[in-house]
Amino acid sequence: MNTPPSPSGAEHTDGSSIRLGALVPLTRPGWVEAGRHLLAGLDLAVREVNDAGGIDGRPLELVVRDTAADPERAAAAVDELAHLGVAAVVGEYHSVVARAAAARADALGVPFLCSSAVLDTLTEEPTEWVARLAPAQSYGWRIYADFLLRAGRRRIAVVTQPSVYWASGTRVLRDHLAPRGGTVLELDATLTPEALCDALVDDGATALLLLVGHPEPAVPIVRAVRGDRRLAEILVGAPAGQPEFAEWAAALGEDGAGVPFLRYLPERLGPLGERVGKELRERLGEAPSFVAFEGWDTVAVLAAVLRSHGTDRAAIAESWPRVAVEGTRRPIRFSRTPGISVWQWAWTPVQVVDRDPAEPDRFRILHVG
Repeated sequence: MNTPPSPSGAEHTDGSSIRLGALVPLTRPGWVEAGRHLLAGLDLAVREVNDAGGIDGRPLELVVRDTAADPERAAAAVDELAHLGVAAVVGEYHSVVARAAAARADALGVPFLCSSAVLDTLTEEPTEWVARLAPAQSYGWRIYADFLLRAGRRRIAVVTQPSVYWASGTRVLRDHLAPRGGTVLELDATLTPEALCDALVDDGATALLLLVGHPEPAVPIVRAVRGDRRLAEILVGAPAGQPEFAEWAAALGEDGAGVPFLRYLPERLGPLGERVGKELRERLGEAPSFVAFEGWDTVAVLAAVLRSHGTDRAAIAESWPRVAVEGTRRPIRFSRTPGISVWQWAWTPVQVVDRDPAEPDRFRILHVG
């Protein structure tokens, strides 16, 4: 592998810490609650590694940078972290932000283990420098489309904002549904909630998917649809996972229940997942989302890589195909997957779940991929 010129992030012999750069959305317009869960998982795993003696006696140090859902800010953070000598960069939740970080990491020759973003095309060209834990959008959203078909929902409307992520998701849904008798109607999120409801009635849509930001405009859209008696039978869905977090339930109450979304957890956690989940719950003060588990798994992977391959950046990047780590949700290995430009864990477990209308703090598993 040819290593582009960059600070080495490499070998120390004085017992100093091994730095990992962490990209996390911690302020608006970033999805702050997702960032908080991601950071909780990263930080818990770092603490556990250090409590167990670190990496050959050297502690891990997490150097956190807030991306605030801003691609340019994320790219600048990768520059800064590379200059600080991090062995690798981890994290990020927003797909468009992760894409900018991945491009910069690839250009600088800094390993980037993406924790949670799903956009298929994280880099324009295949790269050795980037690996990903979250499932690709084309994989997870096809599972969601299968759920819609099994539920008898074939006239699908999507309300969407301009974004490569939402556009990609719409394309995945349309490509999967069309050969199976499904249709996808795109509605602009700039429509007033009342006009949106009228369009749904006119189309005869049986499902409305929210491909929009939270809380705006998702919350007023859900309230309008739930309050329109003409749409009493329509399914409201959010494949990107907005209802996963407590903020959704707090904003919408009963209206936020019964909204199916994608979650990357197995039907039942094993002993490791149960233990980590308990620790995360204590740390967060609430049930951990799948994003928190992604954070923990990220550090578990890199700790194993650092123990076996050292801190040289090129050696870390070259190790992706040899990773074999027990994660919280399933054993983790990376491979080359058709259509995916980075090293990919194929695949984490995928569920379609919703909040139980009878008990909105409880999740119901509706479909398993």
